[in-house]
This record gives sequence, C-alpha cells and structure tokens, in this order.
Amino acid sequence: MSRLLKGELLKTATTRSGYAFLLGVVAFGVLNAVVVAAASGDLDEVAEKQEAFAGLPVLLMLWGLVGAAGEYRHRTAAPAALVSGRDRGTVLLSRIAAYALTALVIGVLSVAASTAVAVPLLRDDPGPGLTSAQIASVAAGNLAAFVLSAIMGAAIGAMVRVPVVGVVVLLVVNFAVLPLIAGVAESAADLSPFGAAAILTRSTHNTTLSVGTAALVVAAWAVALAIVSVASERRRDLA
Repeated sequence: MSRLLKGELLKTATTRSGYAFLLGVVAFGVLNAVVVAAASGDLDEVAEKQEAFAGLPVLLMLWGLVGAAGEYRHRTAAPAALVSGRDRGTVLLSRIAAYALTALVIGVLSVAASTAVAVPLLRDDPGPGLTSAQIASVAAGNLAAFVLSAIMGAAIGAMVRVPVVGVVVLLVVNFAVLPLIAGVAESAADLSPFGAAAILTRSTHNTTLSVGTAALVVAAWAVALAIVSVASERRRDLA
C-alpha cells in the first residue's frame, strides 16, 4: 500500500464526520430491519423478507461528497498534492480509493448489525424462509452499493468542491426529482445511480432491472464519475 493511500485512509478513518456517518449507516440498517421485519405485518415472499436487510447507500455517497469537497473548502487538497509530490489526479484517485475501502468497513459493520437483528425477527414469518445463500446475496449487494456510492460521492465532491451545494443538489435529486421521473418512466429512474443502488440493496423489488444489471449500472456510474473527476482535477487550479 502506497504512503499516499495510507495518508488518505488515515484521514477518512479519523474524521468526526466519518464516525457520524458510520453511526448513521448502522442505525439505519438496524431500524430498517426492525420496521420491515417486525412492523410491516407478515412477510410471505422472499423479496419482501430481503428488504429487511437493505441499507441506505445514499448516506455513503453523502459522506464521500462531504469529505472530498471538504478538502477544498478547508484548503487541504493543495498541501496534500505538494507534500506527496504526485500529480493532482493521482492524489484524488488515492482519496477516492480510501473512501471506497473505508466504506467497505462501514458496510461490513452495517450488514452485520442488520443481519443480527433481521434474522431472528423473520424466523416466524409465513412462507419460505431465507437461505444462507439468499442472505449472503443481499449482504454482497449492500456492500457493493456502499462502496460504489462512496466512490461516486468522492468523485462528485471533487468536482463540486462546495459541500453544502453538493449535498443539497444530491438530496433534491434523490428525494424529489427521481420520484417524479419514476412516476413517468420507471425504467429511466432505475438506470440512475440511486435507483440502481436501491435494487442492488433489495430495498425495492418488482423493478425493470435485475439485481445483476443494477450492479453493472451502479459500477458504470462510479467508474464514469471517477474518470471525469480525475481528468477535470488535472486540468484546473487546485487552490
């Protein structure tokens, strides 16, 4: 592991905002498990039961956005590039990788917590029980969505550079614009990073995309945003 990546990992793992988002992601996972498994009545379909394990990847996107944009707000991005002696795009790429790795750790903790709560609560529900493979599939989907969402957030943050603006736009798109699009064309909403991530985490079902296709869609968005952000970082002033 390079010293540059170690330094970025240290920053992502020790900031107060990181701990706040960790608590938020885990708390949502537990709350969702309780609400879906215990307060939604009898669940007799596999897809309905899998919703009890769903996470909220948009929180990891917000975390990556706030953290990456904060580097410019607090004017720490320029010193990081100067001290490392590497070009600005490489520094940003290491930062994005650090958020991805830290998001994986957060995801593992969230999945473990939600699974520990959901499994016993679902035990007495009618219909077929979830197999270990089905639970593992949901867990893998959540982890993938968390990691890819953190990558997208960090990439967007590097391009926007203003945390408040990025957060407001992201929330408006996710909670206001996307539902309107879904009402007109569900397939278009499913192709967005938010809609595909929801399918990947199993927080929604009976959609126009399969879970596998949704994973490819989210990955494509993450790669595209990372490439654009690194390319734009190399072309503009870092200050």
